[in-house]
Amino acid sequence: MANFPVIDMAKLDSDERATTMDIIKDACENWGFFKMVNHGIAPEFMDTVEKLTKEHYKKTMEHKFKDMVSANGLEGAQSQVHDLDWESTFFLRHLPVSNIYEIPDLDDEYREVMKEFAAKLEKLAEYLLDLLCENLGLEKGYLKKAFCGSKGPTFGTKVASYPPCPKPELINGLRAHTDAGGIILLFQDGEVGGLQLLKDGEWIDVPPLRHSLVINIGDQLETDGNRMSIASFYNPGGDSMIFPAPELVNGEEGKENVYPKFMFDDYMKLYAGLKFKGKEPRFEAFKTPIETV
Repeated sequence: MANFPVIDMAKLDSDERATTMDIIKDACENWGFFKMVNHGIAPEFMDTVEKLTKEHYKKTMEHKFKDMVSANGLEGAQSQVHDLDWESTFFLRHLPVSNIYEIPDLDDEYREVMKEFAAKLEKLAEYLLDLLCENLGLEKGYLKKAFCGSKGPTFGTKVASYPPCPKPELINGLRAHTDAGGIILLFQDGEVGGLQLLKDGEWIDVPPLRHSLVINIGDQLETDGNRMSIASFYNPGGDSMIFPAPELVNGEEGKENVYPKFMFDDYMKLYAGLKFKGKEPRFEAFKTPIETV
């Protein structure tokens, strides 16, 4: 299998820009994900995010996770567990309206660091959208505008810890799933592996690489192990209409039946029931016009 794609973003400002853009294009078309280094977020700041996240888990979430494990009898599981994930999580909403000051049990320092981290990731996501536009031959800003809807894009972060599991053969850290939405920026634990991605029907390990970010644009993921992850989702606004850029399908007869047009909120409602299945059934469902009351 080809090497897992790693993009050195610093090369976009050098005479290697064209080559780097080709690598990004190949990663998007043939992998659906890639890892970024030299992305502009300082390593020292990422160390702080990781340190405070792990401290927060130990201080406020570990005992809640243990209570959940006990309540569900997971340590004594004798067969495959299909309806639970071995993870401890909390969620932050950044756009269109932040809830970061409403989340209980966050230390002031951690709250402000996560607010700053989200702002940096938002800028990076929008930069990535413009790189995708460039590779697609679209006008700069086209995808950002398409994401906006009436209230702007939606952007949130899932902060997850995956404690050691006594029966990893029976309980997944996070069940195999597909991610809906736009661009997912994943800050992976820099030392502990466990993240896997599906490529050509084969699960492959995503090796940890300190201070990197994994970018996912819609392939499948699963995870296990004793690790931390911070996944930020830069998605279209709820009332954004999703359809191919006309420039990409003009002159291709019949493409209107291949690529459905739908509202992002409607897609997410469908996604809620089909998260742990492939993407194809979701897109097929939208090929038939939906009647609204």
